[in-house]
Amino acid sequence: MVVRVLFRVIIMGPPGSGKGTVSERIVKTFGLKHLSSGELLRANLRSGTEVGLLAKSFIDEGKLVPDDTMTRIILHELKEMKQYNWLLDGFPRTLPQAEELHKVYQPDTVIKLNVPFETIKKRLTARWIHPGSGRVYNIDFNPPKVTGIDDLTGEPLSQRNDDKPETVTSRLRAYEKLTQPVLEYYQNKGILEVFSGTETNRIWPHVHAFLAKKLPALC
Repeated sequence: MVVRVLFRVIIMGPPGSGKGTVSERIVKTFGLKHLSSGELLRANLRSGTEVGLLAKSFIDEGKLVPDDTMTRIILHELKEMKQYNWLLDGFPRTLPQAEELHKVYQPDTVIKLNVPFETIKKRLTARWIHPGSGRVYNIDFNPPKVTGIDDLTGEPLSQRNDDKPETVTSRLRAYEKLTQPVLEYYQNKGILEVFSGTETNRIWPHVHAFLAKKLPALC
């Protein structure tokens, strides 16, 4: 009997879905190596690597980093992690990326966090910042003492363009359109697991229970 030692997970969810928090808990609980495509891309940009400079040329023009460039970055890093169980976060985001990844690594499961867009929109648009210091407030759980005013300086707060309601709506729709073919791809392979809810703390126990059955020795 052949025993498969390695376990590989992909987690998917739009900005504001709680993906970062759930990823941290998976890594802490089950000991998987965490690979975030966003963090990896930023590291390559800071280090000025060949692919980092290539990616920067597209980012500077306001374009998405091409599929082949992102795939090259991810596969290079995964090669260094080939002996570990891993959690891949933020990749793949397009069908070509998923297909290229599958040629080299076949994930055991793909976790989708299904959070209503209105819930995400409320989370993201509740964030305000003090431009001078970068202090961040959230009107739901960390509000300023006076609405719209920084606690320390008394100066007005502002909202990043990315956090404005119209921008958030546009980002969420773009994400959905981009990733829907990826979700269908994994659903057809029978490895897509969907966890729905409006609160991360209520979604997490279900994710934990699912992975605990897959990885009982690591609990």
